[in-house]
Amino acid sequence: MNLRKLIFTNNACYKAGRKIKPKGIMVHSTGANNPNLRRYVGPDDGLLGKNQYNNHWNQDRPDGRQVCVHAFIGKLKDGSIATYQTLPWDHRGWHAGGDANNTHIGFEICEDNHTDATYFNKVYKEAVELCVHLCKLYNLTEKDIIGHYEGHQKGIASNHSDPRNWFPKHGKSMDAFRADVKATLCCKNDSKKTPASPPSSSPTKLYRIQVGAYAVKANADAMLKKVKAAGFTDAFIKTE
Repeated sequence: MNLRKLIFTNNACYKAGRKIKPKGIMVHSTGANNPNLRRYVGPDDGLLGKNQYNNHWNQDRPDGRQVCVHAFIGKLKDGSIATYQTLPWDHRGWHAGGDANNTHIGFEICEDNHTDATYFNKVYKEAVELCVHLCKLYNLTEKDIIGHYEGHQKGIASNHSDPRNWFPKHGKSMDAFRADVKATLCCKNDSKKTPASPPSSSPTKLYRIQVGAYAVKANADAMLKKVKAAGFTDAFIKTE
């Protein structure tokens, strides 16, 4: 994941300063044919590119719309894919149009004309990785992830169809998305498990060698001296 940060400090949502305890994640897609992050994220940080209309969301909305999400996923000016965090994750966003604003982190995936499978697969993968990151950060699971349309079905979001209007055109669904998040979470967790300790190189059995038995201790001492001189420093005398 190519995660960057440009907090919308000039958006009225950020200025409102309300906090939440994230209990879920809501996936949105923009509903407009513009995959470029600069349409929504600004001002230009050198990677985004210039928005000639200056209609990004990091400002008070002239039409009075109260809208803000926690992140956007889309294209940088060089065509590569990135995620831009635009609100602190525990900041109350204005993305759901309902009670989900009080409980869910919301992010937008920038839509294109829905025909570019390469672009879709890249932003889809980026979205999966963002959700994995947030699940680990807030102790969530794939079951805590919903699309905007599912939020409406649950009565906690406004009546929008995203991302169901886009995902199926490339063979994906929110169920598939959750499954991919789960698989990635499991894979990352498995890779962090402590590897088993290698078997000890020490033998389980010890074999002792006796070089003689002497009735006179002086003779035993003399032999012990010869054995140690030969390099067998562990040699000892045992009385029976």
